[in-house]
Amino acid sequence: MNKAKPEELRFKEIEHKFVVGGDFDLASFDAVLQAMKPTRTNTVSVLDTYYLLSGSHFAIRHRYDEELHHLTIKTLGTDTEVRQEVNIDLGHHAGDQRAQVEAFVAQLGARWSGSLRKDLKVWYFPDAEVVHYVASTDVRTVRCVEFEAILKPSLAEALQTVRHYEQATGFDETDRCHLSLLQLVFPDIDTSSPLV
Repeated sequence: MNKAKPEELRFKEIEHKFVVGGDFDLASFDAVLQAMKPTRTNTVSVLDTYYLLSGSHFAIRHRYDEELHHLTIKTLGTDTEVRQEVNIDLGHHAGDQRAQVEAFVAQLGARWSGSLRKDLKVWYFPDAEVVHYVASTDVRTVRCVEFEAILKPSLAEALQTVRHYEQATGFDETDRCHLSLLQLVFPDIDTSSPLV
């Protein structure tokens, strides 16, 4: 897979995720990233609703916030380093289309759904996005740092980009989390095999 052509990586999410504690030093992390000259930064609060379908190996996510209105499909598996991700931009012109999305996935056989709120700080670079977020439901809170390659000329180069940013900020890839956020926030949901 290291010899994948850029077009083959177009719909691949390539990232490393790290679970951090409530005592994570966000100010120092920000200072290091600011010294690396991001093209911009942003803070945003989002509501993500996930849907799992019977017999599928993927999750559907609906996100509506001030920047994005997406319907996303993501593959599920034992490791999130490289996975399929396809976003459809629903646009803001029609407002939040939650009811339409729920009716749509119901027709596909949605058997489970759950929502979480994410408060994010994002650093944008030409080749990567770095994110710190707090994801929460009524019963669970998870804090994470993610490093995602945006430029993907090859899998090896994309992973090297991810490693560059994590090493610069003091992270070690051997400590990364292999689970998806869905698995972290909703640990009782079995995402390792298709739901029946």
